[in-house]
Amino acid sequence: MPTKFKPTDKSYDRRTGKFSTTYNYMKGTSTDDLFSYINSTNAKPKIIQKCIQELTRRGIKIEWS
Repeated sequence: MPTKFKPTDKSYDRRTGKFSTTYNYMKGTSTDDLFSYINSTNAKPKIIQKCIQELTRRGIKIEWS
C-alpha cells in the first residue's frame, strides 16, 4: 500500500446524497507541500522522514543549512 501524507478524507455531497473519498498519498503530493511540511515547526518526525524518503525517490537532493 502506498505511503500516506494525511489521513483519508470522506466528504458528503448533500445534493446527490453520495460520499466521495479523497486519498492523500505521498506520490500525489506536490514537492512544495513536502518541503513546507519538512520546514514547519509542528511537523511530526515520522512524517518528516516519509517526506524525505519521497523526495529522494523523486531524485531531489536536500541540503541542510
